[in-house]
Amino acid sequence: MTDSLRRYHITTFGCQMNKADSERMAGILENMGFAWSESPDEANVILYNTCTIRDNAEQKVYSYLGRQAKRKHEQPNLTLIVAGCVAQQEGESLLRRVPELDLVMGPQHANRLQDLLEQVFAGNQIVATEPVHIFEDITKPRRDSAVTAWVNVIYGCNERCTYCVVPNVRGVEQSRTPEAIRAEMEELGRQGYKEVTLLGQNIDAYGRDLPGATADGRHLHTLTDLLYFVHAVPGIDRLRFATSHPRYFTERLIRACAELPKVCEHFHIPFQSGDNEVLKAMSRGYTHEKYRRIIDTIRRYMPDAAISADAIVGFPGETEAQFENTLKLVEDIGFDQLNTAAYSPRPGTPAALWDNQLSEDVKADRLQRLNHLVATKAAERSLRYGGRIEEVLVEEPNPKNPAQVMGRTRGNRLTFFEGNIEQLRGQLVQVKITEARAFSLTGEIVPQGERLGNVQPACV
Repeated sequence: MTDSLRRYHITTFGCQMNKADSERMAGILENMGFAWSESPDEANVILYNTCTIRDNAEQKVYSYLGRQAKRKHEQPNLTLIVAGCVAQQEGESLLRRVPELDLVMGPQHANRLQDLLEQVFAGNQIVATEPVHIFEDITKPRRDSAVTAWVNVIYGCNERCTYCVVPNVRGVEQSRTPEAIRAEMEELGRQGYKEVTLLGQNIDAYGRDLPGATADGRHLHTLTDLLYFVHAVPGIDRLRFATSHPRYFTERLIRACAELPKVCEHFHIPFQSGDNEVLKAMSRGYTHEKYRRIIDTIRRYMPDAAISADAIVGFPGETEAQFENTLKLVEDIGFDQLNTAAYSPRPGTPAALWDNQLSEDVKADRLQRLNHLVATKAAERSLRYGGRIEEVLVEEPNPKNPAQVMGRTRGNRLTFFEGNIEQLRGQLVQVKITEARAFSLTGEIVPQGERLGNVQPACV
């Protein structure tokens, strides 16, 4: 393959884990001498990193593939790759559906992209979906941001939620060692990154597959211990983590977040349903009362903490009264942000086979009602920012207004204000909030010397 043909394009669907995997695979491709192409039609290596959580995301992949498969008949040098969860779920059947594909690879094989591509370039059609141990990745990801970065700390998931395909496609839990995680963060600090989000499909299960135990019988390595271990990494000003499972979210973890100044006061903890019978059918392993206690404990230690979550409506058998319990939970807690979805049956999951599926009309109606409440509560939560001074990490220019820059508060609220991105990118600045919307803020930089106006006690 000549240098003029060595261009790649990656399209990523789904969660933060997929985005992090795409960055790693982009790094591998660039180490191989490929250059990024903004347009897939100008690339000769096209990779779709896929998601199976929702059916519409899966169908969109097939739509994109159809277009590129036609192009391959005219340009035989085109290499087509499907990676991620759809690849793991479908395996060889993807080749039968789209025979133009060159490589089908599951999420556990992201670090092996170079080896797999070399086999493709030798004339082979490859399916890599077998379970493997994920070896420590020595490649450098191609980061989409120069300010914030993802760092994987645990791969896979051992939960068996009845609606979720993730354990089938991402494999069992595999935690990275604390030393490897810290080393990656130290390199990011040297490169000028300011914020790191620690990632895991079920991040508060971190370390339970690693050896060792404390004298009192606790796992030697936990997410709490990891936060203490990496907190002092030079250059990194902010720490976040996602996604948490209520089953494993402990007061010890909450207390650590309150004590460690770099850990942002933002928690993403999916609850999925506000009804205990639905949670039991989902095999979530907690009650809505336990979820409420977690939120109450967070707000006891950090009164101003931002809370976001995920929720599913229209799960098989969900009654109107059970759905109203979800509405009540949202009303009572008042989330800063809530990702919502109507239940979508996924292949290989128990709930997909149940005979008490709800109609699409019922699911659409409930989703609309929930979304209306979510927007109302988020707008109410935003009112507290009005007139306050917030610390904002500047990331990029506002794509809709080049005179403005944008960044995020410690509570993860997107904030816009006037400024020069070349001077401010990567800086922590004090911004007085002049307009508060449901999911974003507008403000102005505070002159030097003006006092921070929203100081909250970290721990009470």
